[in-house]
Amino acid sequence: DIDYRLRYFLEPKQGAAFARLRAVREAKGELIAFLDDDNLPDPDWLAQAYTFGLEHPQAGAWSGQIHGDFEVKLPENFERIQAFLAIREHGSNPHLFDAESLRLPPAAALVVRKQAWCENVPQQPTLSGKLPGIFVQGDDYEPLLYIHYAGWQIWYNPTMHTYHQIPHWRLERDYLLTLARGCGLCIFQLRLINAKNWQKPIIFAKTILGNLRRILQHLIQYKGQFKTNLIALFELNFYLASMMSPFYSLRWKLDKFFKTISIQHD
Repeated sequence: DIDYRLRYFLEPKQGAAFARLRAVREAKGELIAFLDDDNLPDPDWLAQAYTFGLEHPQAGAWSGQIHGDFEVKLPENFERIQAFLAIREHGSNPHLFDAESLRLPPAAALVVRKQAWCENVPQQPTLSGKLPGIFVQGDDYEPLLYIHYAGWQIWYNPTMHTYHQIPHWRLERDYLLTLARGCGLCIFQLRLINAKNWQKPIIFAKTILGNLRRILQHLIQYKGQFKTNLIALFELNFYLASMMSPFYSLRWKLDKFFKTISIQHD
């Protein structure tokens, strides 16, 4: 007999990344579905996810359409930044995600194959997820990159539909700009996943110079509009944070190093 009772586990380590690791350890099935509590699925979401997994045995992870259910009117040109709020509507045809360009599904509605995760995702994540006072993103992309580099496929399945509940405060200026910076600060660390040592200086330079070019182009294109154009300001903050992400990563590693030294001398 199969026990269908809901099981609840407390993960003492803070951060969504640790909660997902705990879920994988406790899961008994071959497929594991992650679903945020503010992302409501269609009644057939699990059935569609299961069927897709059977039909695509090389898929290590897959996600579907995430529609926005908004409490207030959207700002003009919101579609340019909607992906940052886990809104994903990529059409009616299944296709592979482009992991090399960091075009990946969010963990708000994601299914993974337990084998692909357990064989490739480390138990200690680099990016833990949002914490009090820390809003650096990228924790949902990190395991997907490990799965991708191990040879598994990551798919978009348009028959899986969820509806992300977006309250008014998540469209306010302060929240959106904080989100933009948090998404940008993780870029360099994500690029380093599985990078060889000789590639790291190249990634360092490309991250800085590539985003500097984007910033200059953006400043020219939207000159004088940043006080009134929230979407353009969001994009500018994302580019700035992405450019600074190598230095944020270096600071994080130095903090970790000095904490280790301090513990050893206590």
